[in-house]
Amino acid sequence: MAKLKVTQTKSVIGGKQNQRDTLRTLGLRKIRQSAVHEDRPEVRGMITTVAHLVTVEEVD
Repeated sequence: MAKLKVTQTKSVIGGKQNQRDTLRTLGLRKIRQSAVHEDRPEVRGMITTVAHLVTVEEVD
């Protein structure tokens, strides 16, 4: 199964609480911090919620 590297690119200051919670669930706390997750529908949904705050790359 493919993996996704999610990197936080913008601050969550001023964002909604669900966006803050989603970033924490993805394992992101600081700008430029990255986390690798399995490419699953649940993770894709979380990425969609915070798409304006993160960048996503596919890794092997």
